[in-house]
Amino acid sequence: MKSVLYRDQHPKLWEDLIHLQAAAMDYVKPLGLELVTDESEGYAYLRQIMYDEQDGNALPRLVQRRPLSYPVSLLCVLLREKLVEADAGGGDVRVILSKEQIVELMQTFLPLKSNEAKLMDQIETYINKVVDLGFLRKLKTDRTAYEVRRILKAFVDADWLADMDDKLKVYREYALSQS
Repeated sequence: MKSVLYRDQHPKLWEDLIHLQAAAMDYVKPLGLELVTDESEGYAYLRQIMYDEQDGNALPRLVQRRPLSYPVSLLCVLLREKLVEADAGGGDVRVILSKEQIVELMQTFLPLKSNEAKLMDQIETYINKVVDLGFLRKLKTDRTAYEVRRILKAFVDADWLADMDDKLKVYREYALSQS
């Protein structure tokens, strides 16, 4: 399991994993990993177990951590909001956004630039980074539309949002001190 396993993409593997879930958990635990499954949302992934550094039981990291830039973090937060809106609306389980909708969401929070084409290229770079992270998926039927993957809810949780809010306060204070 190098990446996220989705029930809709690999139904046979999903069924096998759910059937052998306890054995899989026992297998990865000595490696310092835990199996996280969300049967209602239909995904599973491996996460590094966080040991206390002073405990002496810390293992080398097997799962790579990737620091996110401010715009990529912001895009993740905005996409998470779209998932919350869709869940509150009780409509379709899938959240589909066009590239134009994502650009519109991002433009509100990014500084205005005189060169709009350059801004569009930057936003497209951010979108591609979120696709690489697995939080967005390009639709095969419409190459300008993206599906927001439900795995985003597992990574952008309340704690992550609180950390992001704290960082935004620091950015805001710094910006005010510079002007």
